This record gives sequence, structure tokens and C-alpha cells, in this order.
Amino acid sequence: MSNIILRNGSIVTDTKQYKADIRIVGEKITEIGFKLKKSEDKEQEIDAKGLLILPGGIDPHVHLSLPDYVPKEFRWSDDFESGSKAALAGGITTLGCISVPDQEETPLGTLERESKTIQKEAIADIMIHPVLFNLTEEKLAEIPQLAEKGCSTIKIFMVTDDFDANSGDYLKAIQAAKDANMLSMIHCEDNTIIKETSEKMIAEGKGSLKNYADSRPVISEVVATQKAVEMCEETGAPIYVVHLSSKGALQVCEEAQKRSLPVYVEGRPIFLYLTREEYLKPEGALYVVQPPLREKSDVKALWKGVQQGSIHTIATDHAPHTREQKLNPDLNISKLVPGINELQVMLPMLHSKAVLKGKITLEKFVELTSTNVAKLFGLYPKKGAIQVGSDADLVIWDPKEERVIKDADMHSQAGFSMYDGQKHTGWPQITIRRGEIVYKDRKIIAQSGTGQVLQRGKTQTLSN
Repeated sequence: MSNIILRNGSIVTDTKQYKADIRIVGEKITEIGFKLKKSEDKEQEIDAKGLLILPGGIDPHVHLSLPDYVPKEFRWSDDFESGSKAALAGGITTLGCISVPDQEETPLGTLERESKTIQKEAIADIMIHPVLFNLTEEKLAEIPQLAEKGCSTIKIFMVTDDFDANSGDYLKAIQAAKDANMLSMIHCEDNTIIKETSEKMIAEGKGSLKNYADSRPVISEVVATQKAVEMCEETGAPIYVVHLSSKGALQVCEEAQKRSLPVYVEGRPIFLYLTREEYLKPEGALYVVQPPLREKSDVKALWKGVQQGSIHTIATDHAPHTREQKLNPDLNISKLVPGINELQVMLPMLHSKAVLKGKITLEKFVELTSTNVAKLFGLYPKKGAIQVGSDADLVIWDPKEERVIKDADMHSQAGFSMYDGQKHTGWPQITIRRGEIVYKDRKIIAQSGTGQVLQRGKTQTLSN
């Protein structure tokens, strides 16, 4: 059992910064105070003078698993082990996995299958988000049973033929989730607009990925977001709009928030830093994500949303592929390998590009990357907090360390980072997950299978 005292650090929460010592016994924080006395000889002391102590980061949106029927060329390059390593090296202790069902698999079946894999592979703690496809009465009936088993989320993709053909059933799913105090995560892009636009562009000889942004226009995101808000208003269900990319879609959400609708928005690092010009580069296919990169005006609007609170979380949508997969010459605007690897660098880049540049405070940094996530996903104050009784998920952070991102240092099995060569300031020195030191001296020192499948409660309302 861990017995650790963290001394002399500056504790940062979503509301304040202060200096104090933290005592960890086993998996929990048991005491916070000044000059805590050592209780026994075997208690380890860590001097955090000049460093920050942050709650472990929580990335609620990653892809680390796929059922066996998915072809090799489209499979993610990471699993729960390598994804955990990337997360912990970047100061993230908890991950939310988008779990795709096997053929004919029900939500409870997905939960059971994924749980077994997590128990063998994971080092970070994991929350499971079962994806709903091809809804049946049996699958709808299982939604409240998910909540009974501690799984308080479902994931819906609007950008499918299945959603278009069965939107009434998905409305029933969102209503069932609301009745069970669950959160519905929704990918908001309009399938019909994207299909028609892409087919027309290919017919005109514009199918190259350099034209990718035009194939999924902003209006496709706006229309789908409007539909999602309508479903929220119809049911009263809290919805969580994943990886929002555009000013137009954000305005739809902000108007809903002004009407006190429970509409929560997830930002994504790549949409805060890059624009559609990346697709014109020789290796522009590396930047293909769903939705696509947008304009500078969209980036500006998203930062304003982060600062003003209409964007509630930052998550990677980590969906890693190798360079060879991404640069396959057979790909076009309708045949995609979407997704990127950002898990290890999300927090350092946000600290360097936002906190140190005065765009957000350290408290806001913690709110966006830990506390708000814990509240929305039924984990607070077990996670996302530095309080007596909370899990000892803590990151000792050096806000002054400069480090250059290098492909060779990445734990993701993607084998590269699009940010290779960039220098950023502010990196984790030690990551502690439930009282165990899991990352230190730039090395993962914990074993696979020590991560847990998290039992969660209901969504907590956030103020807009």
C-alpha cells in the first residue's frame, strides 16, 4: 500500500492555488495541510518545491479498441496498454474509451467484453462509452441496465446511414439515457450533406484529400448540431457534443445554453491550433480528422468559447494510425483513415500555448482537463479533485521545463507525432494514479492490468 507525502508544492484546483502538503495512504488522499508529520518510517516523501500539483488529467474521448471484424488498414495503432502509457506520460490518469460493438453485440455485451480487455491491458483508469448502432428493442432496454452497472454514458454517431434511417429510435435512446441519469455523447455531422457533397466532388475530379475540408462543410456540422439540440430540448436529456470544430456549430450550442438547455461542448486541441491549410501540404493526409480542420475565424471563436465557458472540456479524440495508414495513396474524401495521436502532448501543449500565453489561467486549465470532465461523467469528487477522500490521481508538474516533442519519445504505437520538433514549456515530472507512482524520470513504471474499469454515477450539471 502506498504511503506518500508530497511536500512544498503549489496545489492547483479549478478554483484556487495554494501551498500545502498532501498525504496519500493507499489509493486515497487522506490529509492536506502544512508541515505534515511523517507517520511512519516507510512513508515516502517527495519534495515538490517550485512545482505544481495538479489533479490527474481526464481525457473522456479516446479510441483504443475495435472489434475483430474491422480490417487491419483501418484499425487504431494503440490498445489500452500503449494508450495508457501515452496518457500517463502526458499527465492524464483517466481515459474514456469509445467502445464500438462487435457484430450484433448489445451494449451490455460491449461493456463486458471491453471490461475484460481493460483488466488485462490498461494502466490508466478507464471509463467505457458504448456506441449504439442498429438499435433494437433489446438494445434500448439495456440502456438503464448500463447505468446500474456503473456505466453512465452512451455514444451516438449522427454521421451514419443508420442514424438517418432510424432517428426516432435514437431519440428513444437519448430519452432512456436521460431517465437513467446518463449522458449522451453525440458526434454531430449530417450524413446526407456529406454524402451528397463528396459524391459531387468526386464526380468533378475533386476527390483528393487536399480538398477534404470542402467535403464536410461547416453546414453539415451546424445542421447536425441543431438536430442534437432539438433532441435535447424534446427529451430534457443532457447531451455532450464531441469534438466541436466550427464557429457556426458553437453558436448553436451557445444559443441553447442561453435557454438553460443542458448542452455541453467538447473542444479538441487540433481545432485550437491548426487550420484547413494543413491539407494542402505534401503530407496533408496526416491531418484528416472528423470533422475537418476549419478556418482561422473558427479557431478564434473556439478560443473565445473556451475562455467564456461555452466549451466545457478539452479532449483529444485520440485515434492513432501509423504514417503508412494515413498516407495510403488509395484514400480519398470518401475513403478515409481519420484520427490523430495527441494523447501524450495534449496537456503540455495546452499549458504552453494557452496558460503561458495568458489565454487561460491554471485554474481554467484544471477545469477543462479534469474537474469538468469528472463532473459530467459521474466521477466527481472521486476524480478531478484534490480533496481528502478523493483518489490520489495527481501530477507533479514543472511549469518551466522546456521539452522538444520527438517521435522517438512517443509511447503511442502510431510511431510519430505531427508536432515533432515543436518546443513546449510545462511537463509532468511524476504521475500518480490512485496512489501509485506510474510515471517518473520520463519512464512508465507501472504494470499492465493495474488500471480499473471505473464505476460512475450521474452527470452533474455545470453552469454555462
